[in-house]
Amino acid sequence: MILHLLQNDVLPKGRVLVPGCGSGYDVVAIASPQRYVVGLDISDLALKRAKEISSSSANANYVSFLKEDFFSWQPTELFDLIFDYTFFCAIEPHMRSAWANRVRDLLKPDGELITLMFPITDHVGGPPFKVSVADYKEVLHPTGFEAISIEDNELAIGGRKGREKLGRWKKSIDIPDNKEHNTLDSGDF
Repeated sequence: MILHLLQNDVLPKGRVLVPGCGSGYDVVAIASPQRYVVGLDISDLALKRAKEISSSSANANYVSFLKEDFFSWQPTELFDLIFDYTFFCAIEPHMRSAWANRVRDLLKPDGELITLMFPITDHVGGPPFKVSVADYKEVLHPTGFEAISIEDNELAIGGRKGREKLGRWKKSIDIPDNKEHNTLDSGDF
């Protein structure tokens, strides 16, 4: 799905964040001279693999992989785009409001959040934990986000067909920012 968005040139340009990037496939796919992509993960093994994969990419100069906790990391610059595919479903459901607050704090005022929502099921337990469009709306609306589109992922493969949706979100209302949320004073990128 991300390749489809890239091919149609509908992704914002600028700085991109991929939290919980794992092996970094999405980071590498998004990276280009127009998009500098930062992949975050807490797994040494995943980051080692991501660096190996990205090193042979033509766009290797447009990526960084950092071992950081998404919830406490303080980058020096905000992002134009955050792409979340497998991070939201991997965190404990009680952490989802904190996730939405961090997304808000890390995005530029005109930035965009893209969520590839998976797995849309009714299973119990996790990770991955079940997700729904309502789960995203429940945590994103209070932080000032509105969906600009939510659609079935027609390009989903195999067992993911019918279990994925693509959401595009923008900040729609002014939520007063806390000054400490706007001051990014430490960390890399």
